[in-house]
Amino acid sequence: MYGLESNNQISWKDKIFQIRFIYIFLIFLLVLTGTLTLYSAAGGNWEPWAIKHLLRFVVALVLMFSLALIDVNNYYRAAYWFYFIVLALLLIVEIGGHVGMGAQRWIDLKLFKIQPSELMKIGIVLFMARYFSSATVQGIKSIRGIIIPAVMTIIPVGLIAAEPDLGTALMVLGTVGIMFFAVGVQWWKFALVGGIIGGALPVIWGFLHEYQQNRVLTFLNPERDPLGAGYHIIQSKIAFGSGGIFGKGFLHGTQTHLNFLPEKHTDFIFTMFSEEFGLLGSVSVVFLNLLVLVLGYIFAFRTRNYFARLTIIGLNSNYFLYVFINISMVMGILPVVGVPLPLISYGGTVMFSIMASFGIILCMSISPNRSNFD
Repeated sequence: MYGLESNNQISWKDKIFQIRFIYIFLIFLLVLTGTLTLYSAAGGNWEPWAIKHLLRFVVALVLMFSLALIDVNNYYRAAYWFYFIVLALLLIVEIGGHVGMGAQRWIDLKLFKIQPSELMKIGIVLFMARYFSSATVQGIKSIRGIIIPAVMTIIPVGLIAAEPDLGTALMVLGTVGIMFFAVGVQWWKFALVGGIIGGALPVIWGFLHEYQQNRVLTFLNPERDPLGAGYHIIQSKIAFGSGGIFGKGFLHGTQTHLNFLPEKHTDFIFTMFSEEFGLLGSVSVVFLNLLVLVLGYIFAFRTRNYFARLTIIGLNSNYFLYVFINISMVMGILPVVGVPLPLISYGGTVMFSIMASFGIILCMSISPNRSNFD
């Protein structure tokens, strides 16, 4: 069994000095990139997207620092509770959640709406980190040892997929899969699950909504419906190609400003940025995200505490999936699943959930040289 590291002897002032501010600087650069791109998307205006994006970041930054200064013990103690509370919220969504854009994904609290599926991305990581940090190596390698985490994954994934939100469901599943790999679950178990899913694909296909089936068919052949289901990805590829190496220049993206590119401020914002700043701009965004990811994994492997390490790996991998899926999606490498590019795309829910994840990662990275919690 692995113990928890205590931060009780560390004052909040000392914790602030231990925070990796290079990490925060990289986050700021990504948000600045998103703000400028949203400014351009609105035709050179701060309204309606850029100013709100920036204000949300300021609020989310306060949230991040607040979570970074919480005692690590509190995350360990609250891990199971937080998971089950979010699971209850997913059930509430299923029973009577707010419907928007054809999906039932939100709980309307009048002042604001919450999307429990985003909270589950954090909740499932904390649950798995606590479970596996308390398990023996023999338990993890046994079938019985992974039954509980497997069931605790299948339930929320099923509820999220039923909203319907297949993209988020697959992200939760992918994050847990990476954590399973990190704790040493054998390869043959992954192969077995992959074989079962592969064999069940015809059945799964029948349960997909028509628009989800169209997304897969469009991915395989975008030209089958160029003015309908294939329009997004075709226009995205045109915008990418028209940007060339150096781009058309800030505020001069023709595909964007002539409104050929749909969802230019949300899911397809990377395409818009690439048209205006070209291949060099695209690579710079990928490189910034790569630095954030590398630093996150460095934090994980520097800490000797198993719970903290698994938490960082899980949350960092969730961020990786966001970036990888969005960029691959808008380039036509993956089907369009409605996953935004975090910190750059317009949207409050993802901004707050990702910044909360960063806060927890920073918390776990503080005082990494102690191996046990008191």
